[in-house]
Amino acid sequence: MSTVVATVPLASLRRRAPIEPEAGRWSVAEVQALYDLPFMDLLFRAQQVHREHFDPSEVQLSTLLSIKTGGCAEDCGYCPQSAHFDTGVEASKIMSISEVLGAAQAAKEQGATRFCMGAAWRSPKERDMERVTEMVREVRGLGLETCMTLGMLDQEQAAQLKDAGLDYYNHNLDTAPDHYGNVIHTRTYQDRLDTLTNVRDAGINVCCGGIVGMGETRAQRAGLIAQLANLDPFPESVPINNLVPVPGTPLADSEPIDPFEFVRTIAVARITMPTTMVRLSAGREQMDDELQALCFMAGANSIFYGDRLLTTTNPQAEKDRRLFERLQLRPQGQRPEVQAHLDVSGAVAK
Repeated sequence: MSTVVATVPLASLRRRAPIEPEAGRWSVAEVQALYDLPFMDLLFRAQQVHREHFDPSEVQLSTLLSIKTGGCAEDCGYCPQSAHFDTGVEASKIMSISEVLGAAQAAKEQGATRFCMGAAWRSPKERDMERVTEMVREVRGLGLETCMTLGMLDQEQAAQLKDAGLDYYNHNLDTAPDHYGNVIHTRTYQDRLDTLTNVRDAGINVCCGGIVGMGETRAQRAGLIAQLANLDPFPESVPINNLVPVPGTPLADSEPIDPFEFVRTIAVARITMPTTMVRLSAGREQMDDELQALCFMAGANSIFYGDRLLTTTNPQAEKDRRLFERLQLRPQGQRPEVQAHLDVSGAVAK
């Protein structure tokens, strides 16, 4: 007797009832239900969402520069820049504007379109604001988008950065509210939300994401994504970091997250925040090309590009260019001389 294998038409897969938030807000249970989907189904859905809003062949390139390293008063358990831990990172003074401009120009020449500047502060002091606002003006003058991460901001500081022309402000939530106290003790979750409110009220785009692999459960990863997706509006840019354990920090011996679980996190972020730029951030140095390709398939469309991320290494620009060539990806805004895509019917469209 022959066995008949029933096949499901692709169109019917698309018609299946998706997991959607009630009343426009994602519950943790709804986000976890996405995580729990079969891996291929999750990637299929994420890629559909991605293609509805973005060119799947484009990846936005950002470069991150540490303008003031080490000596931070916070005790974030993952961070080698904390003054609470002995990690070999020495505190430095803030860089000169000319040094920052030189780095920004080099980043632009390498193909970056956004230049991100980070300072290891709990929050900037007033004497620092004149320097950082001047950096924003000068870097924007090079034709680059600007992003800064300086710690907590009050309303006045956010307004100063807006007046200087800052495009994005990065302030991560890091993890879910119920795991946060296991990682950080020197500022509260509400402190972070307050800074995001000040940034948004000033009219600056929000860059906000988190870190996975810090001992959290899948439910807590879902909790982080729910927090991000329910921000009103959700962030324009969402960096997803894979913990890089640093000797001397409390999380130095953390168990690495399963690579497929990381890809799931990218896919869930894409589905719940359809129009955001989902960025592969810290931890990319530890990823092979195949894992990065899966992340792009899952909806990642931004990377940090360059040799370093603050104090940790990052794949070098030439390695990234080779990967892009293999995957036929291109930097955002860079059009090929001849471009052809296959539409769903298989016809070539130019």
